[in-house]
Amino acid sequence: MKGLRHGPETKLGDTVQGQRTPIDVASELQAGRVGRAHGLDGSFYVTGPRPRLLALGTDVTVAGRIAPIVRRAGTEQRPIVRLEGVEDRSAAEALRGFVLTVAEQDAPRLKEGEWWTHELEGCEVVDGEWRVGTVSRLIELPSCEALEVQREMIGSQPTGSHPLAPLLVPMVKDAIRRVDVSAGRIEVDMNFLGEAEEDVETSGSRKPGGGDARARGADAPEDGVGGSGER
Repeated sequence: MKGLRHGPETKLGDTVQGQRTPIDVASELQAGRVGRAHGLDGSFYVTGPRPRLLALGTDVTVAGRIAPIVRRAGTEQRPIVRLEGVEDRSAAEALRGFVLTVAEQDAPRLKEGEWWTHELEGCEVVDGEWRVGTVSRLIELPSCEALEVQREMIGSQPTGSHPLAPLLVPMVKDAIRRVDVSAGRIEVDMNFLGEAEEDVETSGSRKPGGGDARARGADAPEDGVGGSGER
């Protein structure tokens, strides 16, 4: 890929027996993946995009090399970009499937009360002394984003029983009291979510109407956690 320059971290995308494998780099934020080519000039769609990280002129790392974005088109949901040095359709197709990342120090500065996704994943979720579970991922609901929380097992479960269903916590202030990413801890209001600790202990499952029932109507930015956080 003529024009792409090697960066200090070249382990982003390695090819192992013909398969591309993303390498987790703590200082890099994933901006999406290279999708199918668009046109003949080297442009391509970005799948799983984070639009804030795909601004014109931003340096991105792909396949272990760094290049600025020289074209930005499409929509927020289906952005089209072209990188410097990727000059034709075949060059774009050669990158298909590779992860695009942006150095964290080059990412847009977040407002107070916003966080990147990787800062929330793995956080412990609690309601007072009740340890609810651990954030497994951030997902998009029709009206906002939500934390998917893998629940703590309460006591011992019978052999063959199903694990507790994940809890969805909408990223709105009524559901989330406090986020402390440095401590890896998120405090939630389980009553707002339609649950109480004794209900879970007794039934081993969620009450109807919990989770995302009250997320509708909440505002959420395109890239992150509305009201309480940011991706």
